[in-house]
Formats: sequence, C-alpha cells, structure tokens
Amino acid sequence: MRKHKLKVEKRTVLGKKVKMLRKEGILPANIYGKGIKSIAVQVPYKEFEKVFKEARETGLIDVEIDGQVKPSLIHNVQINHYKNTVLHADFYSVDLKEKVKTTVPIKIVGEAKAVVDKIGLLLQPLSELEIEALPEDLPENIEVNVEHLTAVNEQVTVNSLKGPKGVTILTDPSQVVVKIGELVSKEAQAQAVAEAQAVEAAKAATAEAAAPTAEGAKPEAPKEAAKAATEAKAEKKPVEAPLRQDSAKASSGKQGSSGQAKPTSESAKDQQKP
Repeated sequence: MRKHKLKVEKRTVLGKKVKMLRKEGILPANIYGKGIKSIAVQVPYKEFEKVFKEARETGLIDVEIDGQVKPSLIHNVQINHYKNTVLHADFYSVDLKEKVKTTVPIKIVGEAKAVVDKIGLLLQPLSELEIEALPEDLPENIEVNVEHLTAVNEQVTVNSLKGPKGVTILTDPSQVVVKIGELVSKEAQAQAVAEAQAVEAAKAATAEAAAPTAEGAKPEAPKEAAKAATEAKAEKKPVEAPLRQDSAKASSGKQGSSGQAKPTSESAKDQQKP
C-alpha cells in the first residue's frame, strides 16, 4: 500500500477566526489519537487536496510536524457542499502495530450477464464496508465481481465477500451488496397499464358523443350544433310584439265604445228640446 506524505504546522488561529485562514488558502485541521492530546494544525489547502484525492480515508499518511512523523488516517472531513471544498479535517494518529476500524468503498468489477442480456438492472444497496486491519494493511477498496449474475433477483451479500489478507469485514453478513432488479418494476408496469386504459376509455367516450343519432345522419360539428341549439331556443320564446299590438287594439276598442256613447246622449238631449 502506497504511503503519502504531508507536512503541517501548529495552528494559533482558533475559533471563528479560521475563516481568515481559508481565505488565504490554508486548511485548519487537528491531529488526535490514542494517548495523544489534540493538536491544532494547519496545512496548505492545495497540498491537502492532492493527498486526500489519492488517500481518501483509508490511505496511510505520514504527517510531519516539528520534525516528527506521525502515521495517520484522514478522518472527519467537513465539506462545503455548495462550493465542493473542504472546510476542516482531522488526522487520526495510529499505532502501526494496532488494528484500526474504518470504512472502505466497494468497487464493482465486471458487468453482470443479466445486464448485458438486457434481462435486468444492477442495483447496489451498499456502497461501503466497515473493516478492521493493521494501518499498513488497509485496502483502498473492496472489489465485488458481478459477472456471474445472470437472472433477476440474483444477489451478492456481505458474507460471500473475502477481504485481502489481514482484513476483517465487520459489516452485517446478511446485507445485500448488489442485486439484479427488474427492468420495469411491477408498480410502474401496473401504472402504465392503468394510464393506457384511461386513454382508451376517454377515446371511446369521445367517439360515442360524436356518433350520429339517426342512421345515415351526419354528426354535427361542435360549433354548428351549438348554433342550432341557440336558434331552437330563440324559436321557443313567445312573441311579445303581437301581444302588445292586441293590447293596444283592445285599449282603442274601449276608447271607441266610450266615444259612441257620447253622441247618443247628445241626440237624446236634442229630442227633449221643443
């Protein structure tokens, strides 16, 4: 396993003032470990970034401070996810003769036959494993070969994995690492069928509404049907003008009757004269 080297300095800037260090391209950090009092340190950000990309949290690093070398692992990395930058990190000083516990990533090797044959999809519920080993025996990752997976529901569990020499896997043996899943889930398939049926039902309803009412009759266009309905309503309305004319005639008739009564009374008076 390759060793990395990183030189750090003791840090006097503490608390919220470390923001000034970050602006100057310096990363605040700490060194701690079994039987070691925590030491505040600082390191050029670019140098730390270069080492961290290669070592991650399982690579052994020789951290040099005041002329002393402390074999360490990078722990507790705080990241600004918005800027994708490291805000703070710890160096866990280890004893090369004592085993340590840490997590390592799982690396998928090969391509599942079920995927190649387009039978299913490769699912990976587990992405890392907890292991125990001497610092110098820590692997960068644990490889999992998936080429033998040929059918849906075939899987690889933790208990089928073998770590490198000197490495003990501590993760629950019953956990599933990778599995072949269906190309389309049953839920998604049922939903697709339901949606298709709804579309067909809507088409049938539309066709039924547009069908002719009498044999040989042509279905009316929506606009023409609406126009015909409006005209039909207009024809059903009572004609008010003639009624008003009848009323006017009736009124004039009354007036005419009263007009004829007056001449009769006047002729009667003439008859009474000598």
